[in-house]
Amino acid sequence: MDGPVDAAPEGPAVVEDAPQAPARDIGPLVAELRAIVGDKWVYTAEHELRTYESDGLLQYRATPAAAVLPNTAEEVHAVVKACAAAEVPWVARGAGSGLSGGALPVEDGVLLVLARMKRVLEIDLDNGRVCVEPGVTNANVSAAVGPGFFYPPDPSSQIVCSIGGNVAENSGGAHCFKYGFTTNYVTGLELVLGDGEMIQLGGMEPDAPGYDLLGAFVGSEGTLGVATKIWLRVVPSPETVKTLVAFFDTTHEAGEAVSEIVQGGVVPGAIEMMDAKAVEASEQSAKAGFPIDRGAALLVELDGSARECEARFDEIVAICERNGSDDVRVARDEAERQRFWRARKAAFAAMGRISPNYFVQDGVIPRTKLPEVLGRIEALGEEYGMIVANVFHAGDGNLHPLVCYDGAVEGEAERAEELSALILDACLDAGGSITGEHGVGVDKKKHMPKMFAEEDLDAFQRLRCAFDPAGLANPGKLMPTPRLCGEVPGPYRIHPLEAAGLAERF
Repeated sequence: MDGPVDAAPEGPAVVEDAPQAPARDIGPLVAELRAIVGDKWVYTAEHELRTYESDGLLQYRATPAAAVLPNTAEEVHAVVKACAAAEVPWVARGAGSGLSGGALPVEDGVLLVLARMKRVLEIDLDNGRVCVEPGVTNANVSAAVGPGFFYPPDPSSQIVCSIGGNVAENSGGAHCFKYGFTTNYVTGLELVLGDGEMIQLGGMEPDAPGYDLLGAFVGSEGTLGVATKIWLRVVPSPETVKTLVAFFDTTHEAGEAVSEIVQGGVVPGAIEMMDAKAVEASEQSAKAGFPIDRGAALLVELDGSARECEARFDEIVAICERNGSDDVRVARDEAERQRFWRARKAAFAAMGRISPNYFVQDGVIPRTKLPEVLGRIEALGEEYGMIVANVFHAGDGNLHPLVCYDGAVEGEAERAEELSALILDACLDAGGSITGEHGVGVDKKKHMPKMFAEEDLDAFQRLRCAFDPAGLANPGKLMPTPRLCGEVPGPYRIHPLEAAGLAERF
């Protein structure tokens, strides 16, 4: 879930397969919501709701009938129960920095904004645990437990993105290659389901027995319910951190260096790559001193014991030089290390300096296919006459192509989206995935059948219905076509027990 884009398209996109429910009179529900959270925290005026009409992917917009900002888990519980009783759909939203349209409101529905719920509820460093509310920012988790501990998943938008959104999208970040994603750090959730029932999955314990319902919820994009408390695992801060950035003439050379680093058994904390266009944009913003005439920048960070870092660091420098880098810069102190990272984490927002608009994508490929797929992306950009800047988590093959376009030119936004879809096809052809950390949302649900068979999608829907039978929680997301709970998925097949007369279907 990287940082929000800062260049909006010329006009809103039509949300494909969005629910077309008849207009509702939600006046009585709004009155009930005001009684729950107070008049001050329920918005219904158009100028107030414009703030919430999209998330970080500005290509999609919708205006909810009301936005409500609860302050406690009890208020969230009461709001969702009221929505369920009125049969009104609702969408949970945190900071709104997501990049897949996952927090896009539902027209005639309620937007549940969790920004006020930003308390750190419990810290237990003896057991490496912290309990927070969903509105706590990613960066503030590490701040709360530091300097001795930290929370490893670190999206580029970590200073603004909320933990609730990270849980919904199973966010990753620069250090996920070594440390893993959000799902590896969530040990418990207090949840409100679509019908208003409040439950708890897990808690402080490392792994509860039984079905992994916790794992099902992390990454479910708000379609199974909303988290009101989140228990997280935090880890001791490393003894030493060493960071370098190496510059190459081509992304092919940098990609070969990544493969050799990983195949050599080195496990860096992070391996990040930016191509020439991404460096050009980032340098205008971050001013890190990166050369803008090179084909690629590879940022590698090692952490751990001092002796291990020193030994492995020399190996990485040698690998970069063997693969064509004649400019390897080692961060001399923490200030320079932060400057290197500022250049990488500024890349998304900085693209607005070289393009009026851009469409951000998120696909995954096997890292051995990096040179091949980057070449394919370059060829597609030339075919469409559009610049595609690339910035990505090279260690685990999570690409973030940024398709640049001018929304003032008729048809360019549509062509950029078309090109973006072809890039996802290239990822799938290479044996990858349509998303690594941004989620599916409304943006990529049309691509789900390319990755999953109809039987798989039916299984997903049955799980969703088990949590939210009425389909009120974040409808219109994730699934490629509208599905209703109670529909018979696919052709009827008689079960052997039915054939034997031992059971009947009802």
